[in-house]
Amino acid sequence: MIVTVFRSRLRTDSADEYQTVAARMNELVRSMPGYLSHKTFTADDGERVTLVEFVDESGHRGWSTHPEHVQAKDRGRASFYAEYRVQVCNVIREVRFPEVG
Repeated sequence: MIVTVFRSRLRTDSADEYQTVAARMNELVRSMPGYLSHKTFTADDGERVTLVEFVDESGHRGWSTHPEHVQAKDRGRASFYAEYRVQVCNVIREVRFPEVG
C-alpha cells in the first residue's frame, strides 16, 4: 500500500475557490484505479493533514499525474496554499484491532 501524507496551511483569501476545487478532487480521487481512502484532519493551529491510500504505486502515480489533479496542484501553489509538504510512503506493516476478515 502507498500512503501520501499531505500537510498544508491554507491562505485565507481564497477559501471559496479552494472549496470548489477540493470538492472536485474528492470526487475524482474516488474514481481512480487503486484508490482505497482519504481523510483530512485540521489541527488547532490551522495545519491540515490529508492521508491518501492507494493499493500500489501505479495507482498513486495515476492520481499524481491525472491532468485535472495536475491543474489543481498548480492552482494550489498559485492561490490556495501558504505552505505544504508531501510525503509518499510505502506501508511495510499494518496491524488492525479488531482484526478484519
